[in-house]
Amino acid sequence: MKHGDFTGLAEDYTRYRPDYASAVLRAIIGVVGKPVAEIDAVDVGAGTGIWTRMVAGSGVKSVTAIEPNDDMRGQGAVYPGNRNIVWNKGTGESTGLASGSADLLSMASSFHWVDFDKGIAEFDRVLRPGGCFVALWNPRFIEANPLLVEIEAHLATLKGGEIKRVSSGRSEFTETLTSRLEDCGRFSEVVYLESKHTIPFTPERYMGAWRSVNDLRVQLGPEKFSQFLAWVEQRIAGLSVIEATYLTRAWVARKPV
Repeated sequence: MKHGDFTGLAEDYTRYRPDYASAVLRAIIGVVGKPVAEIDAVDVGAGTGIWTRMVAGSGVKSVTAIEPNDDMRGQGAVYPGNRNIVWNKGTGESTGLASGSADLLSMASSFHWVDFDKGIAEFDRVLRPGGCFVALWNPRFIEANPLLVEIEAHLATLKGGEIKRVSSGRSEFTETLTSRLEDCGRFSEVVYLESKHTIPFTPERYMGAWRSVNDLRVQLGPEKFSQFLAWVEQRIAGLSVIEATYLTRAWVARKPV
């Protein structure tokens, strides 16, 4: 398996992955500054549509999902909560969308896979004047639960060193994201938003969320990743709920009017 390739993981991804903090979505809508019913939204790298469906549920005028992976896009298109989302194949560097067609363009847990300069140029083309690009992630806030700290420590021990989270919103990529967006010359302002929310996972959903992870599979390899899953399953045996806190982090960059 390669970094960023979720082929074969889509079913677990759409069934078990966590959502994002609704407070951040409300704040993003507020930053866009248009009546919600007038907003044309695009979600690029939409995966199976977890964030896409949240945006659609906010009452925006339209939502288009762009996703390059056929497996992920197929799962998203048939999901019961699709809410009339239009699904198209495309990438962050080449969305296939018309110029000046979106008021809000987001990438949820996916911007790190895109060539920054090419992606930003494409988003600038697609956004209307005054429109907003949003990059957001929902990393685990394991400090809220000692059990999750223990599981993370075992993961590092199994790997024999520090786990490098390519796709996490608390990775190296996000450390300089504010300055990169401010300095790229395409946005008039950048706003940072964050909010925590806690999800009570059943053991089935908790294990399913781990199975949907890409970067850990790549770093550990199939044998060690299977060992890790077996260890976690044994560690949570007998628990009815695993409380996991997530930190939604969002960078909102406005195109000049």
